[in-house]
Amino acid sequence: MRLHAGTHEHGKEPRRDEEEGRRIDLNERAVRIVQRIGIRRWQTVLDFGCGFGIYTIPVARIVGRKGKVYALDKDKDALDHLMQKADSAHLKNMEIITSSGGPKIELPEESVDVALLFDVLHHYYFPQMDERRRLMDEIHRITKANGFISVWPKHLESEARDEIERANFYLEKEYSGTLIHNNKDIETGRVMNFRKKLGFC
Repeated sequence: MRLHAGTHEHGKEPRRDEEEGRRIDLNERAVRIVQRIGIRRWQTVLDFGCGFGIYTIPVARIVGRKGKVYALDKDKDALDHLMQKADSAHLKNMEIITSSGGPKIELPEESVDVALLFDVLHHYYFPQMDERRRLMDEIHRITKANGFISVWPKHLESEARDEIERANFYLEKEYSGTLIHNNKDIETGRVMNFRKKLGFC
């Protein structure tokens, strides 16, 4: 069937318009979220468990050419999709890190200003407390002096604060509002920002 300009088949164009509108809405929400938690120009940011990059792309745009974003995940298909999006958006400040799924992070000490941990601190990914402790030790190691981490502990909120503070961070701010889950679902949640302590207490 040949279609001419101004026509559509069985509502397919309106459906695509709806999908495009939803995509734009999600992107705009993601920008507002990462700006609110404190993402700024020239920062170096780790998006731990970035998935398809609903937050990674907005962060890369905000930090700019002089900033850097490390996108870490164990899902290679998701990372490939993310890099395609980055290439389409002409973003050259993003580096992919393929994880084994464990707590080890292949970055130098004190190399990031901000680490995002959105919906990754839970029993599915890190079922043992010791695994989460080692992860937080790694996050502490790679975070710059006076850097911070931003955590959405969707499935582990009751335990997350204590575990993070034991890793030598202190709670600085909390934000409640709409967040994006699984790259598509809008939910209400609470984000906690923890600042790295200077020296051990």
